[in-house]
Amino acid sequence: MELPLVVGVDGSEHSLRAVDWAADEAAVRGVPLCLVHAASREGGGDLTLADVRGDPSAEELADTVVGIAARRARRRDENLKLSVRVSAGDPIPALLREGREAVALVMASRGRGRIVELLLGSVSLGVAARADCPVIVLRGRHDNQARAGTRQRVVVGVGEVGLSAAAVRFAVDEAERRHVVLEAVRVWRRPLYGTGGAGHRAGGERRAADGLASAVRDAVADHPSMKVLEHVVEGAAHRVLLGASARADLLVVGARRGRGPRLGRTAHTLLRHSACPVAVVPQPA
Repeated sequence: MELPLVVGVDGSEHSLRAVDWAADEAAVRGVPLCLVHAASREGGGDLTLADVRGDPSAEELADTVVGIAARRARRRDENLKLSVRVSAGDPIPALLREGREAVALVMASRGRGRIVELLLGSVSLGVAARADCPVIVLRGRHDNQARAGTRQRVVVGVGEVGLSAAAVRFAVDEAERRHVVLEAVRVWRRPLYGTGGAGHRAGGERRAADGLASAVRDAVADHPSMKVLEHVVEGAAHRVLLGASARADLLVVGARRGRGPRLGRTAHTLLRHSACPVAVVPQPA
């Protein structure tokens, strides 16, 4: 079975921009696109009055939402394989169900007004913390493009051993599809206690560089023509990667998957404040 790329739609302009981005991404990957709408009482996003007539039922409103999204996707690529899923209830369980059989989930993170912004933010955080597949949240001014971004760079944050392998592979594949530079960033910090001289700093930086090189080496072995930049930076990971997001079209980070949902401070901060789309890639325990 060919797994689809899934995008969540709610009728808002931001979710329609996510459809644009996801349609491009599905075309680049050569996979179907699945539009998922959770027909909750808060559904409908910021549909204009021109989109609906009278007092529509929940079913009619859902049909309108997915119909608009489907037409938007078709305008991006008329040959795209397209399917639709409408689910009653909250969006998080609906998206998590679809994510069990998906190459990735794509979501908007912004809406019109403070309440919608908070609701979308809580959904994207909840899905990213628990999904079985990578979750791409469209932060920043992504200009509706997945094929050829303006910065021509994919950045991946490389953390501790065992947490980043899946994220690095995902980032390598994305950079290869887009024909752009891959920038791998490893952040390290000196301990709060103990020696802090130049020798200690050099040793910490060297260990971080060795760990970064090891994490990247195998992932890029089959991509000899890819341009790879490796950066080792001392500081706080969430601050360093927020800075890196300003020079990226896509920022990739890993997340643990164990007995329960887990989204670390770095991923949480990036999903709230990144200047570009963020992919959170689960690393099995």
